[in-house]
Amino acid sequence: MKPNLNIFAVAAALVMALFVTFGTTEDAVAQSCLDKRQIQEAVSSGQIKSLDAVLASGGVDASADILNVQVCDEGGRMVYVIAVLTSDGQAKNLVLSAQ
Repeated sequence: MKPNLNIFAVAAALVMALFVTFGTTEDAVAQSCLDKRQIQEAVSSGQIKSLDAVLASGGVDASADILNVQVCDEGGRMVYVIAVLTSDGQAKNLVLSAQ
């Protein structure tokens, strides 16, 4: 029986999503991330761009599966931290400016 490589890609993507979500204690101290309500408010008030706008400006393929999204303060600038699974099965973490 031939192993299904997509299972490994999905497993790797989930591990990356968990890392992005929980990170390390040091990361938690260094970054302050918004909750979903805060993200919606920041987008509505124009403080940050919408996820769609950031993905489009970042050249992210529209067919990519979004696994996890966070908006965090990284050294005084707001960034989207996005875990994606591309159409070719590659899991990637992207850090894109939210402004």
